[in-house]
Amino acid sequence: MKKFRFPLRPVAILRAHRHMRASEAFAVAVHAYVRAEEHLATQQLRRQELETVMHDGRREIFQAVFEISCWGAYRRVCAVEIMAERGVSEAQAALDERRRQYLEAHRAVKVVEKLEEKARADYRLQGAREAQLELDELAGQRGGRRLANTGLFS
Repeated sequence: MKKFRFPLRPVAILRAHRHMRASEAFAVAVHAYVRAEEHLATQQLRRQELETVMHDGRREIFQAVFEISCWGAYRRVCAVEIMAERGVSEAQAALDERRRQYLEAHRAVKVVEKLEEKARADYRLQGAREAQLELDELAGQRGGRRLANTGLFS
């Protein structure tokens, strides 16, 4: 019996390559999302620390210059935090898109793998049938020789 050859092998190779690229892109998106989350957490911590400083400063003597500078800094920190939140939402959207692409590529690879498994199973079944036919033919020849030697069918 000849060697198994899967006719969709080039398709499987292309799909595996796309799957690998989608996997790498998904990993990059995950890292970008994690960095964006860390940046947001840092900005939130900075804002909380500034709020604490502003609140603690009010307990003592009121100083207009200090309050004005604190509020200016607070507005800048809040603006950076808002930008960080936008960055997180953009990173989340990119992550979702890369996940969708990865899953699509994964499904495409699985389809070809299932087709190859089915083709291999059919190949093995055909091989088993051919082997059984050879065995049946040998058994028939031996049985025919035995009958010929007994002289019943001369």
